[in-house]
Amino acid sequence: MRVITETKSWRRRLPVFGLVCALVIGFFAWSAQPGALKFKSPRTEDSFYNLLVRGFRAGQLNLKREAPSGLAQLADPYDPAVNKAYIGDVYDMSYYKGKIYLYFGVTPALVLFWPYVALTGHYLGDKEAVVIFFALGFLVAAGVLRAVWRRYFPEVSVWVVAAGIFALGLAAGTLVVLSLWCDANEVAVSCGFAFTMLALAAIWGALHGPKRQVLWLLLASLAYGLAIGSRPSLLFGVIILLLPVAQAWCAATEPGSRRRVGWLLAAAVGPVMLTGLGLMLYNALRFDNPFEFGWHYQLQGAYRPNTARPFSLHYLWFNFRYYFWEPMRWSSHFPFLQTVLPSPLPSGYYGAGKSYGGIILVHYPLIWLVLAAPLAWRGRPGEEVSVLRWFVAVVFLLFMMCALTLCLFLWDESRYGLDFLPALMLLAVIGILGLERALAGTPVWRRITRWGWCLLLACAVGFNLLASVEAIAEANFFTGNYLVSRGRVDEAFEHFQKALALEPGSAAFHDSLGTAYYQKRRLDEAIIQHQKALEIDPDYAKAHNNLGYALFQKGRVNEAIAHFQRALEINPDYAEAHYNLGYALLQIGRVDEAIVQYQEALALQPESANFRNGLRNALAQKGHIAEAIIQHQKGLAIKPDYAEAHDDTGLTNVLPTEIGLYQTNSPSRSTNN
Repeated sequence: MRVITETKSWRRRLPVFGLVCALVIGFFAWSAQPGALKFKSPRTEDSFYNLLVRGFRAGQLNLKREAPSGLAQLADPYDPAVNKAYIGDVYDMSYYKGKIYLYFGVTPALVLFWPYVALTGHYLGDKEAVVIFFALGFLVAAGVLRAVWRRYFPEVSVWVVAAGIFALGLAAGTLVVLSLWCDANEVAVSCGFAFTMLALAAIWGALHGPKRQVLWLLLASLAYGLAIGSRPSLLFGVIILLLPVAQAWCAATEPGSRRRVGWLLAAAVGPVMLTGLGLMLYNALRFDNPFEFGWHYQLQGAYRPNTARPFSLHYLWFNFRYYFWEPMRWSSHFPFLQTVLPSPLPSGYYGAGKSYGGIILVHYPLIWLVLAAPLAWRGRPGEEVSVLRWFVAVVFLLFMMCALTLCLFLWDESRYGLDFLPALMLLAVIGILGLERALAGTPVWRRITRWGWCLLLACAVGFNLLASVEAIAEANFFTGNYLVSRGRVDEAFEHFQKALALEPGSAAFHDSLGTAYYQKRRLDEAIIQHQKALEIDPDYAKAHNNLGYALFQKGRVNEAIAHFQRALEINPDYAEAHYNLGYALLQIGRVDEAIVQYQEALALQPESANFRNGLRNALAQKGHIAEAIIQHQKGLAIKPDYAEAHDDTGLTNVLPTEIGLYQTNSPSRSTNN
């Protein structure tokens, strides 16, 4: 009768968990934004993973995408200074021996994208894939937390556990909250999260189900192998598979039980090893190196992956501050969050993505309750304590290995936190359950403590809501910039206006709207937007450059020169501002000064044909024809089809006049706010 009563009690509580899970997944699905590839091509089948699937179905390992022919003509196709003209549609893919590959993990293609198209005849979008993987990982994590509660904390209120599940959802939701869109990177990250949580759930089963330990460990090993196939950075977390084996070894007292440990070890190691061998074969067939995933052959715009040092202890402290410790800066305008970046950058480090500050201090202060986790086994019987400790050790080790790997990497993104943040939040919630149990006999202190951690949870909710608003605004900002870069200016206006409706105090948003107005030759409106950007941020160099060029087009040359000079005061290495200042000086006859500015621009970007054309014109006007010819020839060598540079080889004094550079905001993740 007691068992039946307890079963009915658990069933009555299920709607509470269902409601919380539906709320978290629904919010995630609503806030998720489609990725950049949607704007490059409206066809879903042209997303990275669908191109990979199309390649597989055609019997090849490379993508169903031809490599730009110009890459083969470059001495170093991975040099971002020279490959920009060719990598627009293959950016962030890998190029090797004339073929295009995907360096993102292969697992999502094998377990979702390929089966989906095989079953439905249609291709799955990246956004939908991210939502599916997120929902799977979150539901499994919530199921593990519910199992922990039922087994070890049945006296704790169901509403406390529901709050813990909600906190898990917030931690996992960082993928979209701190990111702008769902693209190939987010697909890989969310897939790794889903299979890591499946491995964690299987390890829970192995620790608590001795009769089926071998089966549970086989499942855990397979799941973690697939997680590595999606996110190679999860590799060192594989050590968690050995903890159930170690627990069985420590508990073994008879020779027969020791032999059983050998079977457990084989179950823990076998599937993940076979998966690893499969990945090594896949890499060897693509890149002639079993340990090369394609990272060194990326077509990047930020760094040269073929010469970069991807992992180093030198990056450890900087990355630790980025992920965990750097305090957030507040802004005076809605949504009040300000991106921060620790400084200075370590040598060899290639930059970081958007961050509002460290996770512990800012995003999820609830994580401090990890320190209360030892209360979870206080006053329990010996065997019960032992198993719970082993599971907590598994979760903690998963967090440590994944976080340490990312802290050694040369690039940071807040969304990478999905590799370790759910495990850390799970430990924090176990700490909350431990507090609730430890304070059960002192209602007043339990109530005070509950109010305290509820306040920390509310802080995390508030942060996520504000960050979601900014993420949606920046997604529109990105879309508008991309549309402007493709000449679809009329469509861009709508997105810039949506971004400004959500975040009217963004200097970058006003500057981009000014760019759109300029593209339509609505100069007065462009000037107004650039001026608004500078009212918000007087030290915004790009807005000074763009305002200067718009003023120049209105004939207000002296004002334009002042803004170009101000841009260079803020950023002396601003090549386009040097060029534009030279261009303006040349038009009013200050040729010597113009030559100096063109030379400064070329010192910063020696591969720019446009800059060499400007210097050519200035030298020719000064009468230095021989030097002008040299610049003319170098410009044509860089870009043979550059129409502005073509002229008779004698270079008469009447030369084509180059245009100035009105710099748009690149369609990137940074708003330069």
